[in-house]
Amino acid sequence: MCKSPLLTARVQSLHYEAEGIISVELRPLGDTQFPAFEAGAHIDLHLANGLVRSYSLLNAPSDPGRYQVGILRDRNSRGGSEYVHSQLRVGMTLSISAPRNNFQLDLSAPHSVLVAGGIGITPIYCMFRQLLALGKSAELIYCARTRQEAALVVAIDGLEGSVRYHFNDEQGLPPDLGDYLTDYPGDTHFYCCGPTPMLDAFESTCERLGYAHGHVERFVALETVASDDALSHYRVELKKSGRTLEVQAGLSLLEVLLEAGCDIDHSCREGVCGSCETRVLEGEIDHRDGVLTKAERAANRSMMVCVSGCKSQRLVLDL
Repeated sequence: MCKSPLLTARVQSLHYEAEGIISVELRPLGDTQFPAFEAGAHIDLHLANGLVRSYSLLNAPSDPGRYQVGILRDRNSRGGSEYVHSQLRVGMTLSISAPRNNFQLDLSAPHSVLVAGGIGITPIYCMFRQLLALGKSAELIYCARTRQEAALVVAIDGLEGSVRYHFNDEQGLPPDLGDYLTDYPGDTHFYCCGPTPMLDAFESTCERLGYAHGHVERFVALETVASDDALSHYRVELKKSGRTLEVQAGLSLLEVLLEAGCDIDHSCREGVCGSCETRVLEGEIDHRDGVLTKAERAANRSMMVCVSGCKSQRLVLDL
């Protein structure tokens, strides 16, 4: 995968959305236009402090003149959200990536259930609006610690869709997804974005209830270790260039590719943004990302080269 060119955006406005959450509206410069996107997509912000962070688009895909993202001021910020909240100002310009989508809606689903936890409402809100605009059957389950920390509630209430709220302080306890997700037909599609404990609970609940169509969006890396049969040293063949590289112990595949001069797209280096997804032609992959589904991993057609490894002596990439 070749490296995609960056876009230049101007900060058009900053809005308070909820306690600890602001939205950032970005506009293209001059007479340029942003690329179109689909509900569930995200972009990378290349911040002036050198950090790159991914944020979901929350405005409608039918609104191509701008991008809008919602950003939580993370208590454990490593400099990304803290910079946005404390230093980003209207009128500033910054580089952004084109939209990528690892969280696509299946518009053929007879019914869709969207589950959001906290700031996870940003892609879910966009997806819910899209489904309602198309006349699709959909419902939203929105969970947050408090109503004051829940962004976009007024906008959601104005959509006149089927919505269930769960605020921990009002209910007296966190949500039990088993209670919310029971008794749906097997062809229902379920989507969830939120904190890691919610995503883990969502996946285990879908598996326990026998739901085959569960989809998650993660922005925090899974703590995934190498498989017992993963190799620390293997050979990588680049099909298009005809080159052969060696991956040694202690190095990621991405590091080896970059060192060899491969102009490959990458951002998070944690297996969550999907920018470094690379087509695999031969070889057995040790998947360690948080993007690919179980079915996509089993198909063995692509990998996130920033974190994933190899179980075979030879790996052939479409590079």
